[in-house]
Amino acid sequence: MSEPVERRRFHVLGIIIRVLSALAILGFAVWGAMALFYQAPGPAAVKILLAALWAILSLIALYAYLRWHSRIAALLYPLMMAALLFWWNAIPASNNRDWADEVAHIVAGVVNGPEVTLANVRNFDWRSPTDYTVRWENRTYDLDKLASADLLLSYWSGPAIAHTLVSFGFDDGQFVTFSVEIRKERTESFSEIGGFFKQFEMSVIAADERDIVRVRTNIRKEDVYLYRLNIPKPAMRSLFLSYVDTANSLAETPQYYNTVTANCTTIVFAMINQIVSGALPLDYRLILSGYLPSYIIGVNGFTPGFTLEQLQSGGAISARAQAAGDAPDFSRRIREGVPGISPLTQP
Repeated sequence: MSEPVERRRFHVLGIIIRVLSALAILGFAVWGAMALFYQAPGPAAVKILLAALWAILSLIALYAYLRWHSRIAALLYPLMMAALLFWWNAIPASNNRDWADEVAHIVAGVVNGPEVTLANVRNFDWRSPTDYTVRWENRTYDLDKLASADLLLSYWSGPAIAHTLVSFGFDDGQFVTFSVEIRKERTESFSEIGGFFKQFEMSVIAADERDIVRVRTNIRKEDVYLYRLNIPKPAMRSLFLSYVDTANSLAETPQYYNTVTANCTTIVFAMINQIVSGALPLDYRLILSGYLPSYIIGVNGFTPGFTLEQLQSGGAISARAQAAGDAPDFSRRIREGVPGISPLTQP
C-alpha cells in the first residue's frame, strides 16, 4: 500500500474520531446541564447556575478541542465527565419523602400458600382531583380463585402515550388492579423530561377498580380501554406474584422511575417476559405504549377471534364508567360489551 493512501486513511480516521468526540462533548454538555438542573442541591437559582456553568465549560472544552487541537481539553473533559457520573450514580433513591396522598404507600404482600394478603390496597373515594377520601386497606386474595387478567390503557397525552394497568379478577367477584407509577412528592407533578433525570421514585400501587379506574375515567376524563388478556392461569398467577415481588422489592430497596427504561409498560413487559422465558420480542410499542394493543394482538395476547378494531371498540369503557359512577357493581358494568368477557359473578 502506498504511503499517500495510508496517510489519507489515517487522516479520514482522525476526522471520524474528532467528529465523534465533538458529538460526545455536545451530548454530555446537554445531559450534564439537565442532570444538574434537576438534581443539584440547593434552590432553583443554584441549580440554574450550576447547569449553565457546566454547559459553558463544555462548550469551552469543545472549542479548545476543535480549534486548538488541545490535548488538555481532550484529557480534562473526560475527567469532568467521570466526576459528574460519579456524583450522578451516588444520588440515592428514597422511600422517605413528603409523598402525595395517592402514592403515600407502596403495596406490600405476604404469600401464604394460595392466599396473598396485600397491605395498603388503595380505595380512595374521588370527588375531584383535589377532593377525595383517603382509604388504605388490607385485603386477602385466593390465587386458586384467580379467574382473569385484563389490560387497561389510559390515554392522557395523545395516541402514542398511555398508562398501563393490569387488573386481576377472581371467582368471588373481587378485582384488584396493579399500576406501576411515579412516586411523586406532594408538590410535584408528572414530567416526561424529569423522568429521565431521577425526579421520581417508582411505586407499585394496588387498588380497587372504583378508585384507580374511576379516577381516570370519571375525574380526569381520560380515554380508557379494557382488554381481556389471553393468559393461562399458571402464567396469570405468576404475573400476579411478580407484581407482589416487585412491590416488596421497592419497599425494601427504592428505585428511580425512568421515562424509557423503567416505566409502567416496560416493567410489565419484563415481568411477563420472565414468565414466558423470553419469548416476547422487543418493540418500539413497549415505549410508545399507546400502540401496545397492536403489539399484543400480534403475539396472540388478547382473546382470540376478534380484530383489533373490535377489541378497541368494545373495550372503550370511559362512557360506561361515567354512567356507573361509584356503583357497587362498577367492575361488572365497565366490562359490559368487552369482547371475550362472560357475565361476571358478583360478591
